Amino acid sequence: MVPVGFRVVSRRQETADTWTLELEGTAPLEFEPGQFTMLGAARCGEVPISISGNPEKPGRLVHTVRAVGAATDAICAAQPGRVVGVRGPFGRPWPVDAIEGADVVVVAGGIGLAPLRPAILRLFARRERYGRIAVLYGGRTPDTVLYPDQLRGWGADVTVDAAGREWRGRVGVVTKLIDGAAFDPGSAVALTCGPEVMMRFAVEALLARGISADRAYVSMERNMQCGIGHCGHCQLGPTLVCRDGPVYSWEEMEPWLAIREL
Repeated sequence: MVPVGFRVVSRRQETADTWTLELEGTAPLEFEPGQFTMLGAARCGEVPISISGNPEKPGRLVHTVRAVGAATDAICAAQPGRVVGVRGPFGRPWPVDAIEGADVVVVAGGIGLAPLRPAILRLFARRERYGRIAVLYGGRTPDTVLYPDQLRGWGADVTVDAAGREWRGRVGVVTKLIDGAAFDPGSAVALTCGPEVMMRFAVEALLARGISADRAYVSMERNMQCGIGHCGHCQLGPTLVCRDGPVYSWEEMEPWLAIREL
């Protein structure tokens, strides 16, 4: 529960409201793809932020953060040399190691690419251990597309909801990319992160292609306050997202998301 001070060593603006910060502590912070930390800014509280760095290089703790409130505004504004508080890592990760040998479909929407980035980096770092890898990404507009250079390097299919005449790529929701993605539905595994409504439709499309519910994974977001399952703020049905998630199979999560009040 005691935060550790990490110094900001670099800060890069990704979009109008999103920054990537690289942090350095007195020791490397080992983590698994899909885990998160609680990041704290002085006098502004702390917030859960998924780790977006390379799990093979734990010496630099990387977070991509969207400024949406007092705490995230302060974190995004932290200049190199400033110190932020870090607790963690917390949570259940993407099952990247357990799915070796399978085709992998990664479906991300907006800032949801940040929690998936460590998984993608590990997939490509160990490329020979997997079948086909399909990265599908959707943004609102061309200027909100996250990590465009890396998306090209991953051979990703990218679409945006709306664009002007200067955009030469696809226009439409990311779920429309699933029908044309190359993977074996009988053995493939899907990793999905983005707005909850997008994940619902993405999983529906993946199930329609033949991927089973126990092989489709989503990363959930709820109001996490402690990170260790004590406060109960992130309860979703019988599960505490900070402790039991944030990564769940659709088989685990679908019954609870079907309840409107949750």
